[in-house]
Amino acid sequence: MTDQPPPPNLADLQHWTWVIGRAQQMMLEQGLAMLDARPKDEAAGGDGGAAKTGDFWSESLSMWQQFLAASAPSAPVPEPGGGRIDKRFTAPAWHQNPLFAWIRQSYQLLADHLLRSVDTLEGVDDTKRGQLRFAMRGFVDAISPTNFPFTNPEVIERTLQTRGENLLKGLQHMLADIGRGQMTHTPPDAFELGRNLATTPGKVIHRTPLFELIHYAPTTSEVLAIPLVIFPPWINRFYILDLTPEKSFIRWCLDQGISVFMVSWKSADASMKDVVWADYISAQVEAVDVIRDLLAVPSVHTIGYCVAGTTLAATLALLAARGEAAKVASATFFTAQVDFRSAGDLKTFISDEQLQLLASLSPEGYLDGRYMAATFNLLRGRDLIWNYVTNNYLLGNDYVPFDLLHWNGDTTNLPVGWHHSYLTDLYRDNLLVSPGALTIDGTPLDLGKVDTPCFVQAGREDHIAPAESVWEITRHFRGPIEFVLAGSGHIAGVVNPPSAGKYQYWTNTARVASFTEFVSGATETKGSWWPHWLAWLRRQGEATVPADGARVPGVGAVPALEDAPGSYVRAR
Repeated sequence: MTDQPPPPNLADLQHWTWVIGRAQQMMLEQGLAMLDARPKDEAAGGDGGAAKTGDFWSESLSMWQQFLAASAPSAPVPEPGGGRIDKRFTAPAWHQNPLFAWIRQSYQLLADHLLRSVDTLEGVDDTKRGQLRFAMRGFVDAISPTNFPFTNPEVIERTLQTRGENLLKGLQHMLADIGRGQMTHTPPDAFELGRNLATTPGKVIHRTPLFELIHYAPTTSEVLAIPLVIFPPWINRFYILDLTPEKSFIRWCLDQGISVFMVSWKSADASMKDVVWADYISAQVEAVDVIRDLLAVPSVHTIGYCVAGTTLAATLALLAARGEAAKVASATFFTAQVDFRSAGDLKTFISDEQLQLLASLSPEGYLDGRYMAATFNLLRGRDLIWNYVTNNYLLGNDYVPFDLLHWNGDTTNLPVGWHHSYLTDLYRDNLLVSPGALTIDGTPLDLGKVDTPCFVQAGREDHIAPAESVWEITRHFRGPIEFVLAGSGHIAGVVNPPSAGKYQYWTNTARVASFTEFVSGATETKGSWWPHWLAWLRRQGEATVPADGARVPGVGAVPALEDAPGSYVRAR
């Protein structure tokens, strides 16, 4: 017979009563603050959203507790998932304690069953099945026993060790996130632009209501004659390519002898309510022309990342139609799509109901970037939502400084007109790959007329722009194309400096007709794909010039407006 723990003494009861009371007080204070912050018309007759949210969590926990109350299996339960390691259940108690081992196995078996059930549904088209699969994956991640204090042995142990302090600290984290309307992933004061992020020296040399153009200072005595301009996605801040000096793609390019320019987009506000996709295409053309005039060169190299890569494809088609294709010597695409037939889980968010919801969230003509951040977090809910619920809300752990996650939370607002047309014209209707279906200033776009040399990079584990979807760009351009499949995903697959010695990439010199054929015959190379890209870029033009005169920011005919990283990247 096992020894029973002694009953709690009066001091214990008083302590736990204080913990519960303090938690209730914190939640009440937060609720009152949110009520005070609401507009008067909402405060007069709310819809009970907070109560419904509370009911949801209570009912979810109740359902899970009822499930756990069922009789335990009489025989050992086999490991689900084919023996794959689930990082949520690495603590010894999940495997050594009979109760928690059964909880884990029961949950994993249920999760596997629910996910498989979506694939066996009859009479469901691929679009609806994808939506159901996405919703079911979110559901099974949400009901994981790691997410609830009474079914997570690590939380129980930490709560007993700290006498509930972890729960109070975690509640502080949660209430702070509710107040700012966004989940925290890293300490907000750990990073600062110009101090330990976006520190590469340069000058803003051109500014419009939509973008700033940054010219970076050369670090070599000679540079390639053809300069490089980078178009980052305006869904995020440009400094993903200029994180810490060790990870900065911009700094690395400078050290390889490239003249580098960067576009920094303005986060949308009410003044940009009429901005549409054509404005971003025009902005790319304008940036190219400013650089050509400044350096007196006939053409520039270009890079388009994600949605800016999609836009770069349209820009190339526009220039080709105008007879101005020679302005761009080469185009590099980072995880960019032009054919959206197989665009992945983001297609889940383009139903009529979702589009109506987005319109209702944009009364000032722009979409708050926190909504987009939440959407991207949902695409990796296990890592970017529930992992932080467990570690920071339940265990009460401090946040760990991480530059990439700081950037991930540094949201930008989007013009609602552009966002709506992007979702409908591209994601839903896939018009960019239909010749003449889209026009810019009366000029029809036809990707089949683009013969600019292109380098296309995709991420093997990309959940935003799936590699199979990125591959489709090779079927629409008629010029020479180099395709590279990089290890990791949408961000780490791109931001992978050679000094890190991480991941790998695949190339295939054979003429192949499909992504599957590319993969089956590909050669793997360890490490970063950046040097491979650099060798390709040099083949597009090896001539060099001294890094002086107009090659130095602010020295040429265009004066400097301010130091990099500029003003637009700081605007909130």
